[in-house]
Amino acid sequence: MQDEHIVLVFDVGTQSARAMLVNNNGETLGKCKKTYDEPYWSSTVDWAEQHADFYYECMCETAQACKKQFPDAWKKIEAVSFTTIRDTVICVDKNGMPLRPAIVWLDKRMASGKPQFSPPLKAAIKAIGMENTVNMQYAKSHSNWIREEEPDVWAKTHKFLLLSGYLIFKMTGVFADADAALIGHIPFNNKKRVWDTPSALTFPVFPLEKEKMCDVVKSGCVAGYITEKMAADSGLEKGLPVYATGSDKACEVLGLGCVEEDKAAIGLGTTATITYMSPKYIEPERFIPAYAACVPGCWNPEIQIYRGYWLISWFKREFAAKEIVEAEKRGVRPEQLLDDELKSIPAGCDGLLFQPYFTPNVTMPTARGAMIGFSDVHTRLHLYRAIVEGINFALIDGMKTIEKRTGKKFTSVTLGGGGSQSDEICQITADMFALPVIRTHEFEATGIGCALTAFVGMGVFSDYKTAVSKMVRVEKVFEPRQEFVKIYSTLYNDVYKKIYGRLLPLYNTLRDIYHTA
Repeated sequence: MQDEHIVLVFDVGTQSARAMLVNNNGETLGKCKKTYDEPYWSSTVDWAEQHADFYYECMCETAQACKKQFPDAWKKIEAVSFTTIRDTVICVDKNGMPLRPAIVWLDKRMASGKPQFSPPLKAAIKAIGMENTVNMQYAKSHSNWIREEEPDVWAKTHKFLLLSGYLIFKMTGVFADADAALIGHIPFNNKKRVWDTPSALTFPVFPLEKEKMCDVVKSGCVAGYITEKMAADSGLEKGLPVYATGSDKACEVLGLGCVEEDKAAIGLGTTATITYMSPKYIEPERFIPAYAACVPGCWNPEIQIYRGYWLISWFKREFAAKEIVEAEKRGVRPEQLLDDELKSIPAGCDGLLFQPYFTPNVTMPTARGAMIGFSDVHTRLHLYRAIVEGINFALIDGMKTIEKRTGKKFTSVTLGGGGSQSDEICQITADMFALPVIRTHEFEATGIGCALTAFVGMGVFSDYKTAVSKMVRVEKVFEPRQEFVKIYSTLYNDVYKKIYGRLLPLYNTLRDIYHTA
């Protein structure tokens, strides 16, 4: 192709990291992946921690592998961009040295205090029924926990960084982060793309001191340049520009080509999400922010299913020893064998339904996972398909919530993440959503979106829509099959929608039992 440009993209995930050499035609010229042996450790029940430099070391390892395996493309790298998981935090001193292990987003520790609102504001919050929500948000903030439980660490903390900000520092020596990457339990105003000030009404929920905040860089702009140390560790050329992009999900939306309001983007990753590109700031759920998109003046309202396709890993570990052994013999992924067997189980799994709330969220703080409808006809493959269908039912809930709040309907769904590699999962999704499901040419959509943002910043493309038209291509469209649409519609409306409400009293009782045990 004429005027080829190449960027090196790092995609740092929950379970693996990858380096990708991507050109401005949306082609992946080389890719090296590092699967973590230990994604995190738990020294205490419900904790999830990792060495702060673990992610940087994985980035450098994958970069060196790309340099060795794809030397021709490597020589043409013009810039670096990267994206990471969200809400994973690191405290550093004035020299950027970590003061404690990183706290990973899966961590469930809770601060014991409560936000210090003025009496009138506290009364107003209670009056609108949001007291429990703001208290939970305060408790889930890792900065609040560190302030309470590790005051010595907090006193030494020069900057409180998300993983994305820490990696920018490691690459460039600058304490900064992208506006579309600052997503977590932090006082960041997604609507205005700036840090909240102490005068903001919600600041007491995340009372982070101004001096501990990093600089904010607009997505698509240069955050800094590769340092001599990063160059030595990674094999990259010193002085290469590092472009700020956005969170993994913000990049994924772009990599899936979803730049119009009627196109839903679904990520079938560790966290399953449904989102879209909105030119207006619209909260996807009451008091839940719409996150800043990589595209200026746009947002990504999003519904998350925590531990979404992590459930597939859980299933493999607990129930798929046979497929793991067989896959190793054949040299294929265990998921490939499992997906081949999905077709043997009918739509609706013979009445077995799964509610995938292994990790509750703000709007459903006591929810748990549930499986109902077991009978003697069910096998472990029924359980596997029920997990796939259950995640989709939860995402359908999310889609309908977004449509209700916006007054608009989605006309198609584009899938990304590991689950999108399966034809059967794509077809099941089309049947369940009753919409065309699109699969793009590269399932590593997050990396494509990350590269795309850099190319816009470099001036290779004049705007994001042009970049998407050049870099994202449809590989296949799965049309819904009406005979299955009817089955899923009945199950969703008559059964699935009622599960959470019926089980909520029992979830609350379980919470009380185990909180007081």
